[in-house]
Amino acid sequence: QVQLLESGGGLAQAGGSLRLSCTASGTRIHGLNIMGWYRQAPGKQREMVATITRGGDPNYADSVKGRFTITRDNAFFTAYLQMDRLKVDDSAVYYCNAVGFPAYGGNWWGQGTQVTVSA
Repeated sequence: QVQLLESGGGLAQAGGSLRLSCTASGTRIHGLNIMGWYRQAPGKQREMVATITRGGDPNYADSVKGRFTITRDNAFFTAYLQMDRLKVDDSAVYYCNAVGFPAYGGNWWGQGTQVTVSA
């Protein structure tokens, strides 16, 4: 299985920055393909923020393009989300997600980390 450990959430002012990290561990980490971040604000559905493939191809939600950057260090099975020019609307619980290659399967979630952006 795969366990995902998130860190880096917290409080920031609008216009500020935060960096999230997600490190995968477990018996199936070598089969991981996509890693990414999703978020869920109170009363709203969980939404994709950014994902990145094993090969380094990123994908972003329109709402964060140009402000957030997702990167990945395959040697350490870690994905990072650099969040710049934060907005109050970015406040949410951010969840790390990892998906295995089709031959391996699997879809795992982290526990979530709170990001709060104040005006």
